[in-house]
Amino acid sequence: MSKTTSRPRGPGKPFRPGNRFGKGRPAGSRNTATLALQALLDGEGEAITRKAIRLAKAGNETALRLCLERLIAPRKERPLRLKLPTDISTAEGISHALAAILASAAKGEITIGEAVQLASLLEIRRKMIETQEFERRLGEMENRMNSGESESRKAR
Repeated sequence: MSKTTSRPRGPGKPFRPGNRFGKGRPAGSRNTATLALQALLDGEGEAITRKAIRLAKAGNETALRLCLERLIAPRKERPLRLKLPTDISTAEGISHALAAILASAAKGEITIGEAVQLASLLEIRRKMIETQEFERRLGEMENRMNSGESESRKAR
């Protein structure tokens, strides 16, 4: 068996590079069935929409759901109301805020995904505090070293 055929290609890539027969469908092209249905709907789209609205007004739950899904976009994110510590300018404050987020997720007040997003924001804040603290300490050390060098020069 040759080296080129023994290597797995992974999901979604069954063909070797350079295989002119395995390029697949061009990007952006659509299925012929989709194109045929689109052509049918182009002329009747307005009539079908009016019928769906009439059915929804008459009480058809499926038609009503269909109309509402088109009128109101599903909300991807929602505003959260959590009681977090007011001071998140220290590592201790961030730790308390993370504990509050975990408690809210455990109670079911927020989803796990929302908790992860909030925790990642707090992690960014923690890294920023860490960087600021590092810069401050480095500056103090440089100042001490510079003042020590200038004093040693004066002593000579």
